[in-house]
Amino acid sequence: MADTFGPMRDGGAGDDVIGTGPDPGSARKEPIRVLVVDDHALFRRGLEIVLAAEEDIQVVGEAGDGAEAVDKAADLLPDIVLMDVRMPKRGGIEACTSIKEVAPSAKIIMLTISDEEADLYDAIKAGATGYLLKEISTDEVATAIRAVADGQSQISPSMASKLLTEFKSMIQRTDERRLVPAPRLTDRELEVLKLVATGMNNRDIAKELFISENTVKNHVRNILEKLQLHSRMEAVVYAMREKILEIR
Repeated sequence: MADTFGPMRDGGAGDDVIGTGPDPGSARKEPIRVLVVDDHALFRRGLEIVLAAEEDIQVVGEAGDGAEAVDKAADLLPDIVLMDVRMPKRGGIEACTSIKEVAPSAKIIMLTISDEEADLYDAIKAGATGYLLKEISTDEVATAIRAVADGQSQISPSMASKLLTEFKSMIQRTDERRLVPAPRLTDRELEVLKLVATGMNNRDIAKELFISENTVKNHVRNILEKLQLHSRMEAVVYAMREKILEIR
């Protein structure tokens, strides 16, 4: 993690941040209120100095870790939270979910040196709208804040390419699963599944099929394992969708 504001460039050439969503630039009556969260005080101070030069951006507070960030977000209700990923006490990704609960309108931009794919995916799942590496220029920070405030998502180019690669892999895995035939259930398992679909409990199924209740439990467990599902209802829905059985 950077100890100073050094890694961020003062403009100049380089990859621009990739954004998605509406075009920024809509007129604002009030400045964008920003909460800066980083465990290095010097880095926070550097960001404040840079953003203070922007007439339409106002730093309303700062925090040194994720726990403090949640408290400050609840009190200040910022428009944007500019937050590091890895911090002591409570990391940025963990804090992201809590901030969205206490300040639902706040949009979160992760500003970090972490180029780990797992951090990117977890941040997005936790509700972050942007993921920027600290190698970006100081001008790009302000631009990203405005863009996210206007409804865009902002991701550093190198991280965006990793995200696209993962999406492609997810699509490929989904396609491969579609090519795999549905697991074959035994005749007895199909009987049990049909009775489960009618709403019968294990005891009633046992009486209907003249088997023990423990045997019914074993059949249900085997059905869920074969279909890789977690509940009886999921098994019924899956079986009907895949035409393994039809409820008349």
